[in-house]
Amino acid sequence: MTPELAKIGKSVLAHGIDTNYLEVGGGANSVVFVHGSGPGVTAYANWRLTLPAMAEHVHAYAPDMVGFGFSDRPGGITYSVQTWADQIIGFLDALGIERASLVGNSFGGAIALRVATQHPHRVNRLVLMGSIGVPFPITEGLDRVWGYQPSFENMRSILDIFAWSRDLVNDELAEVRYRASIQPGFQESFGSMFPAPRQRWVDSMVIPDDELRALPHETLIIHGRDDKVIPLSNSLRLLELIEKSQLHIYGRCGHWTQIEWADDFNDSLVKFLAH
Repeated sequence: MTPELAKIGKSVLAHGIDTNYLEVGGGANSVVFVHGSGPGVTAYANWRLTLPAMAEHVHAYAPDMVGFGFSDRPGGITYSVQTWADQIIGFLDALGIERASLVGNSFGGAIALRVATQHPHRVNRLVLMGSIGVPFPITEGLDRVWGYQPSFENMRSILDIFAWSRDLVNDELAEVRYRASIQPGFQESFGSMFPAPRQRWVDSMVIPDDELRALPHETLIIHGRDDKVIPLSNSLRLLELIEKSQLHIYGRCGHWTQIEWADDFNDSLVKFLAH
């Protein structure tokens, strides 16, 4: 039976952050899913089509990163890739997980890479989806996503950036995502993370080449060919730098691989992570 997901799951204190997380499956093969950084994003919104498919194969966890979703938003916190990476390590420690695979989406990919390079013994396998983590000139799409100001019209235009398929982009989805973005505290924290000029936030998430070359982990890199948020060249560079890596490129796909190609994406993850 497919497990039913809720937007708010369990709570744990991870590196001092009261962290909301979703959990499905069981067993010793632990996988942590790290969401992206869009407005109003939550672990549920990012992984709602993925986690149910993982439940029979791995023990999957999906935390809301600090400042996002239903996790804490401490006053005076400095949002950075190191802050989020420390939260992931604290999350593993709090749940008694010695070693886990990491699935990082977009900015979540940079977090996964930071964890893997600093704590390689805590990471089993890596999956990087449309990942940040190498240098690139910020795209117009990412600049607009990080610069989002709440309105239905702005959310509708951002959805047009994320998805290749027009069938996925409609007024109903835009209204749902807009309402999510204006929940108490959501936009306040999101708006403080990536103020202009935004190229500096891309640069701050870059992992040095020598650290990427030293990664010992089997790595699956996934990218939508038509991604307007993170350029395909990022994944080509990661493929070049990470020795034990493979790259899957999806045509007719934007930045939402896990949604636009959900079934195929889930099958690929199960084959890669369940071994």
